[in-house]
Amino acid sequence: MTAPSTFGLSSEARNLHWLLTNLVEEVPGIRSVAVVSSDGLLLLSSDPGRNEEARQVRETPRAGPRGSAADLATVVSGVGSLTVGAARLMDFGTVKHTMVAMDEGSLFVMSISDGSLLGVHGSAECDMSVIAYHMALFVGRAGHVLTPELRTELRKSLESESSESSQPTGSAR
Repeated sequence: MTAPSTFGLSSEARNLHWLLTNLVEEVPGIRSVAVVSSDGLLLLSSDPGRNEEARQVRETPRAGPRGSAADLATVVSGVGSLTVGAARLMDFGTVKHTMVAMDEGSLFVMSISDGSLLGVHGSAECDMSVIAYHMALFVGRAGHVLTPELRTELRKSLESESSESSQPTGSAR
């Protein structure tokens, strides 16, 4: 299995990458994961290619929503915003987590810190309580280090990865 490139990142960013990779590899039924900032930008995501080996052991791999981490980030941000608005309207305090069960899978959204969210797309066969437990562990370990500086670093890292992957590898004649 190929580890994500964390060359040049701070130790906090490398630790978050490691925590996310472990979450995907160790919890059965997880299809994709996204960490989203309070303004809806993707900060960190699971890469189906990097985790394919672990998933093949448990189940046939299937991409997340439309196969894109950005799509999952959009859904997570929207669900997070909707539930925060509902909680304010009902005057029930802050939202801790949201679970949406569908015919072909599940969506889990959990608050991390300062409006950042952890979103998990699970398979239809996943054990919701196991995924929620492991998400809570991730949030407990990651929440205190997800500072504005680290969010900026993660955002820049994703931007540079996407610009590098869009570069042509050869020249056509």
